[in-house]
Amino acid sequence: MIIGIPKEIKEQEQRVALLPSAASQLTKRGHSVVVQKNAGIGSGYPDEEYVKAGAEIVDQAKEVFTRADMVVKVKEPLEVEFQLMRKGQILFTYLHLAASKSLTEALLKSGVTAVAYETIQINHRLPLLEPMSEIAGRMSAVMGANFLAKYNGGSGVLLGGVPGVLPGRVVVVGGGTSGVNAARIATGLGAEVIILDVDLERLRYLDLAMENTNTVYSSEANLQDLMADCDLLIGAVLLPGAKAPKLITRPMLRKMKPGSVLVDISIDQGGCAETSRPTTHLDPVYVEEGVTHYCVANMPAAYARTATQALTNVTFRYVELLADLGLEGACKKQPALTGGINTRDGRLTCKAVAEAHGLKYEVPL
Repeated sequence: MIIGIPKEIKEQEQRVALLPSAASQLTKRGHSVVVQKNAGIGSGYPDEEYVKAGAEIVDQAKEVFTRADMVVKVKEPLEVEFQLMRKGQILFTYLHLAASKSLTEALLKSGVTAVAYETIQINHRLPLLEPMSEIAGRMSAVMGANFLAKYNGGSGVLLGGVPGVLPGRVVVVGGGTSGVNAARIATGLGAEVIILDVDLERLRYLDLAMENTNTVYSSEANLQDLMADCDLLIGAVLLPGAKAPKLITRPMLRKMKPGSVLVDISIDQGGCAETSRPTTHLDPVYVEEGVTHYCVANMPAAYARTATQALTNVTFRYVELLADLGLEGACKKQPALTGGINTRDGRLTCKAVAEAHGLKYEVPL
């Protein structure tokens, strides 16, 4: 099989889909790897390393897409890439289709088999999403603390406080991977941390596992009460494959203190706040209702080398299966891959995405 690695073109997206070591493993198994020039440079992997691994370097994304049987990316295709995809080709990447009807329609029109990292589930876990959720969660506390600084327009609250001064309060909505990692870093900074979730068993586990972190059942009333005295609010809500629910409304935000900060990790699935809209690393924040919003849709790209290594650690075994066995053979070997198929031959095959856009759903295989 020919595996193509295009350079990511989303603004400030410095990650690359596969490490040179992964390219080496694929070429040793008899596959061909075509890499666009400078695809890995932002993560610290120059073209020379891919050449040593047996990959071929080409100048244009068009050549990568034209030649590849499977295109492996990090982020969803942008509009200029829509016409490059074709029927019979596998696209393996993060897609987050529930947040974009235009991308969903473009994939259906192209006929490409689009396999999304974030909808592959094993035992109710999302193994290909977890590493990026870990990075985004840890980043959220750091970025929130930064934008609380007065020179950044924040309230001037130091999350850890000092002797004689109370610490700041951090409220994390969602007790999944990103929420737990956000809470861990916030606790490490010395903040008062509260996690909300609707799963009582999860709350019991977190209560035992995370010292110095309080747990609260997630309801609108509880969230409103906590937001009134919150310095940093972190939205870490996830419904696999589906659009994030709008748990934080504009009236609720008005109750927050001026200069407080909202970090919406859920923004790549549409955001969990009514006031959230995607931002970039170059222009990461805006203010609504006196609250600084940080809504960068590709947070892990800020730490591209770490993120690329973590991503390849979990995606490569699936890339290898798809390359060796093809789509149907790989799905038989690893049934969880079937859940990753979002579109195939012009059919929408992810139920959560179909429900988000009011489109017809068909079974993947």
